[in-house]
Amino acid sequence: MGGRLFPEPERPGDVYTAQVDGASRGNPGPASYAVIIRGPDGAVLYQLGKYLGNATNNVAEYFALITALDYCAANNISRLRVRSDSELLVRQMQGRYKVKSASLKPLHERAVRQSKSFAYFAIEHVMRELNAEADALANAALDRTGEVTGGARAAKPAALAPAAAPPAPRGAAAGSVGISVRARYQDGAFRPIVPVELSEGAEVEIVIRRDEHK
Repeated sequence: MGGRLFPEPERPGDVYTAQVDGASRGNPGPASYAVIIRGPDGAVLYQLGKYLGNATNNVAEYFALITALDYCAANNISRLRVRSDSELLVRQMQGRYKVKSASLKPLHERAVRQSKSFAYFAIEHVMRELNAEADALANAALDRTGEVTGGARAAKPAALAPAAAPPAPRGAAAGSVGISVRARYQDGAFRPIVPVELSEGAEVEIVIRRDEHK
């Protein structure tokens, strides 16, 4: 146990809200996470349900939180309240629980670092029924992968099947896989809008396409 990292500040009026959730079938096992971000008026601005791969539920929860923080940073949102039904995630972010898991420490450090850049940041634990929308979004992302659940293989509707990965750039090594990742150029470095899983020391090729609307 430790002191609170984020003492509850006085809440301003123009606060955005992020609902975050993670799911894992097997823990560790097939995992996914979900994010729903609403404006101060309650209107949904962004929502995402994404398959993560093999991970624990706690890792998936942190990926959801980091995705929410990344989205807000990329869209100049500086006042945020996060709601999660993961007591572990919330208490660790509040500094009330220590982070003992080696797999969670870098995710926690990143989330804390990002959170400190907000003009207002608060995170609160809510009961699962109050986070039902994010929970459903995370589980729908898992269902679309066709993983075996409850002894039956979930259907993979054609309309919801994940899009094929784009081809590897010309000249790339044989066997390489191409993915498309949006990033923001800041402080001399490219920072992915959402977390990207790469092994330590992995080499990647970056093809830059500027968004002319920015």
